[in-house]
Amino acid sequence: MMRRPAMLCILCVLWIACPATGQETLTFDTFIVPFAPEVQTQARAIWQQAAQGLPDRAVPTPPAEQEVSDEALAAAVGMEDNASFLVTLKDLRGRLQDARHETERARRELARWTAFARHLDEIPPLGAVYLKALRAVRQCEAQVRESEATVTELNKEIESQRVDVALDKVSSNFTATDWVVIVVYLIFTTILGGVLAGKQASMKDFFLGGRKLPWPAVCGSIIATEVSAATFLIAPALVFSQGGDMTYIQLALGTILARFVIGYFFIPVYYRKEIYSPYDYMGQQLGARVKTITSVLFMIGGILAQGARVYIAAKALQVITGTDTTTSILVIGLISIVWTVMGGITTVIWTDAIQCMLFIVGAIAALAFAAWSVNGGLGAVVTEAYHAGKLRAVNLNLNPHEAYTLWCGLIGFSFLTLASHGTDQLLVQRMFTCKNQADARKAVIFSSFSQVLTYLLLFVGAGLFVYYKHTPLTASERVIVNNDSMKVFAVYIVNVMPPVLSGLLMAAIFATAISTLDSLLAALSETTISILYRPFIRPQASDRHYVRASRLIVVLWGVLLTAFAVYCDVIARSYADLIQFALAMAAYTYGALLGAFLLAFLPVRRDDLGLLWGVPLSMLTVFALNWHQTIPQVIVVVSVLVLLVTAVRRLRGRPQKVLYVGLAALFVMILSMAVIGRTPDGQPVHITLAWPWHFPIGTAMTFVIGALVGNPRKPDSVHP
Repeated sequence: MMRRPAMLCILCVLWIACPATGQETLTFDTFIVPFAPEVQTQARAIWQQAAQGLPDRAVPTPPAEQEVSDEALAAAVGMEDNASFLVTLKDLRGRLQDARHETERARRELARWTAFARHLDEIPPLGAVYLKALRAVRQCEAQVRESEATVTELNKEIESQRVDVALDKVSSNFTATDWVVIVVYLIFTTILGGVLAGKQASMKDFFLGGRKLPWPAVCGSIIATEVSAATFLIAPALVFSQGGDMTYIQLALGTILARFVIGYFFIPVYYRKEIYSPYDYMGQQLGARVKTITSVLFMIGGILAQGARVYIAAKALQVITGTDTTTSILVIGLISIVWTVMGGITTVIWTDAIQCMLFIVGAIAALAFAAWSVNGGLGAVVTEAYHAGKLRAVNLNLNPHEAYTLWCGLIGFSFLTLASHGTDQLLVQRMFTCKNQADARKAVIFSSFSQVLTYLLLFVGAGLFVYYKHTPLTASERVIVNNDSMKVFAVYIVNVMPPVLSGLLMAAIFATAISTLDSLLAALSETTISILYRPFIRPQASDRHYVRASRLIVVLWGVLLTAFAVYCDVIARSYADLIQFALAMAAYTYGALLGAFLLAFLPVRRDDLGLLWGVPLSMLTVFALNWHQTIPQVIVVVSVLVLLVTAVRRLRGRPQKVLYVGLAALFVMILSMAVIGRTPDGQPVHITLAWPWHFPIGTAMTFVIGALVGNPRKPDSVHP
């Protein structure tokens, strides 16, 4: 008997929630027609009353004039006689002004319909009018979103037109000599890496380097891999930008602490057996399914995060190419594939070690040249940067929304480094190439020197700030830097530093991207052989066959990663900050990886049952903290319901374990749906945290659910 009313309620909710599309702007007279005359009279009075309570929102005045006008930019790049360029921008700006007017009109309509619905909600006899008013509100919201999207697209198109001509101007300063330096460096590194690699006759040679590589080279490879192009470019920009400082360096505290934990606790358990990845260890300890789960997590996280980093490097290289990012990405992808195929992990490590030296030389050269270019030298740079607040390095703020605080460094980055250097095959694979665990320990602990390099790059940002304070950016430079402050270092290298030295530094940026990609290709190839090719395709083949298959898999992964890096140009249109995207993306998988490892590390062993819920709930937790729009909330709700239904079916007769899963699911729902306040314009405020906190939270979710829901393993099923 209750099914029909329930179904009617559901249909009403769907009718309200799904606004009509493709309709003309809704008017009150059209809206009120279907109702009885007395209802129309009441509703009209409420409509007038709602309008009186609204603030007078006039159409906003046009935004302030650009810092660099279109005419000034055209003159600076030698295009003042190019009428088509200025005509195109004038047309786009006219359309932008019209779109702004339309957006403001849609917002006023939304405010009035929202107030009208709020008044109707207090009058039960007008319930039918209220339901229709809610639908009108949804229609207005859709119109506002559409108008705002148009404004955003037009702004991006205008900036794209301006930045393209500015890049053409700046890139013309990169000389043929600089290009020769880059080409010679790449050829030299390729030949040297091939010579040092030797023959790769077995899986142990290809993926572990025969376990005979010197620890200083491994240490340099770790540094080169973690200091990606994102770090090489973002660190100077963090200090140079308005309000920027050196608080980023606080994150080094946690990462150094974590390296000692990895060296003295993680590495010994890895070296007890000749394993090829941390996922082999987790599979031995928790069950075969865990190896597959963690390997897939690594693949997903690697493709997303490292692909974005390659794209960031290619964006910076626009400053020397003056073209789109695709060409740079293809070159980076091709060289990375060649280096990895040529000699496996051995070539990767030796070329990375060479690149590490180039990073250091390049950063020192950039800082020295900036100091030399300023009257008073390094002392003047330090003094002026200090008075401008650029040397501030400690932030004790307890605000959980700030990423660069001492607490994020000590806690959040400790968990991040435990995951990245302790459970991610991208970096752990390097430690497996050392002769013994003592050398592996030295390699990971001494890789803390990467933080010195990071601090040096931050100081480069202070040097750039002081230099450009005395020598202001040109019109074309300002257009580029205002659009993307990350490019300030690349602009400085190309426009200010002398030939050869600028070529060397841009080669360093090429090197960071190549190092990021070739390292990942080696790790992905090993993981694919381990969880897919060897168990299911050719389980009894020779080592020589597996080496050949590994090289083919490197090529396939290289093509896929290069394609994703190219696709990041599309993703960039949806993300305000692709750098933040690259840094935070790993949180989706790192928490689950580290939680699974800690579960395997427990003295009291558990099986893999709890990870069936712990891993997806960990990823959903990070997702819920990042996204609070309607569609992401629906994804969270559906995913949680699927996990709960699965728990009820799989854990039948064990209500306590079902309760644990239910409580964790409720926690995720609260993170996704809870509204903890309102902004001044009435928008809901949801639960959010700075991205470093996502790592300990995701780890805790996996570990706790894995421990509580998992079953104890029998002693004979545990591998020491």
